Amino acid sequence: MKDIKSYVNQHKDRFIAELIELLKIPSVSADSAYGNDILKTADAVKNALEKAGCDKVEICETPGNPIVYGEKIIDKKLPIILVYGHYDVQPADPIELWDSPPFEPVIKKTEIHPDGAIFARGACDDKGQMYMHVKALEYMVSTNQLPCNVKFMIEGEEEIGSVSLAWFVERNHQKLANDIILISDTGMISNSQPSITTGLRGLSYVEVEVTGPNRDLHSGLYGGAVANPINILAKMIASLHDENNRVTIPGFYDNVADLSKEERTEMAKAPFSLDDYKKALDIEEVYGENGYTTNERNSIRPTLDVNGIWGGYIGEGAKTVIASKAHAKISMRLVPNQDWQEITELFKKHFENIAPKSVKVKVIPHHGGQGYVTPIDTIGYKAASKAYQESFGVAPIPQRSGGSIPIVALFEKELKSKTILMGFGLDSDAIHSPNEHFGVFNYLKGIETIPLFYKYFVEMS
Repeated sequence: MKDIKSYVNQHKDRFIAELIELLKIPSVSADSAYGNDILKTADAVKNALEKAGCDKVEICETPGNPIVYGEKIIDKKLPIILVYGHYDVQPADPIELWDSPPFEPVIKKTEIHPDGAIFARGACDDKGQMYMHVKALEYMVSTNQLPCNVKFMIEGEEEIGSVSLAWFVERNHQKLANDIILISDTGMISNSQPSITTGLRGLSYVEVEVTGPNRDLHSGLYGGAVANPINILAKMIASLHDENNRVTIPGFYDNVADLSKEERTEMAKAPFSLDDYKKALDIEEVYGENGYTTNERNSIRPTLDVNGIWGGYIGEGAKTVIASKAHAKISMRLVPNQDWQEITELFKKHFENIAPKSVKVKVIPHHGGQGYVTPIDTIGYKAASKAYQESFGVAPIPQRSGGSIPIVALFEKELKSKTILMGFGLDSDAIHSPNEHFGVFNYLKGIETIPLFYKYFVEMS
């Protein structure tokens, strides 16, 4: 597209400054204490879309956090691209592990990001990647190069399961009607080798509670005579994997499709260094299901992980107590064909069955979503591939992701639309972790690449 690189270079300082202001707002959806910041962020996104050139922008109320909807309709005969993103962020805990305050963005150079990276919660997931689309629209509108219609749907509950988004989508089919959905909430292999995410894992997230005695007990007077819920919970969790690191829940693998040798060979073409992987994580050895590579374990195989565990006394000093209750949060990443609700029920039944009679067990389902695979022979994929090729100078590699974006399957069900996942983050960007960051190069390159997708999608449609 005409002068796109020069436009981005001319306005890059402003683009960065605007993103930094957005990152200063702590829009944590998991904690109700940040409710006002959620509303403030929605207002900021609305204002940004208006300034970028949307003719209509509104903050849509839902049973939960509001959704920001915007549109620029230039000709009803032209295709419609629906851009999805989210303005909410993960909690910043543990705060003490951040090198700089999570909501006071700073730009620092790193070995991977010699041009600098923006360090802040939400920098990559997903404020930075969402805002690339706002600035891409600004470029296309201000230079009169928008080739089609565009709609935006930016939500505030992605990090807590997008419950209100499902409610909104089901009630707004006509408003959200589109020819393709475009999302940047994933990553790519490296800054020199782009990739397009063609598969996502599903998710089942549960909380478990194990109860023993009706109150905390003295561990000297009762130890050895009464079941300790923390000990029991630890044993139950340990039993959820066998010696080959496979999940032991009956029926868990029934609908898991094994990829063909040819597909696994294609996956293996992606550049990957196991030594660099271990070095980046400061680990001696990798871990996982026997018979699969690291990249296969974290993308095409299902998993079960404990995300948090607590019970008893965890304060300073000693308190000799047998806790009345123990708790854990557990997530299962699922592959296509595994239904998350079915897996949740299988987990619940199994966890209750393996509990000894000396304790009571409660399983509390939280949220989940289905996996998704997008074909690589569609116009959308081909347009994205050409856009990356032109922007980066090298063809992107199709790659399945280990992450989950449950709403992608929802969109296909409700809106009958395919989704293209054009991510610009890197695995090293520490999303959901302390010191999350997003490379300045990646941010600006996204703004440069996205308009090319519009161009080629319209040309091929």
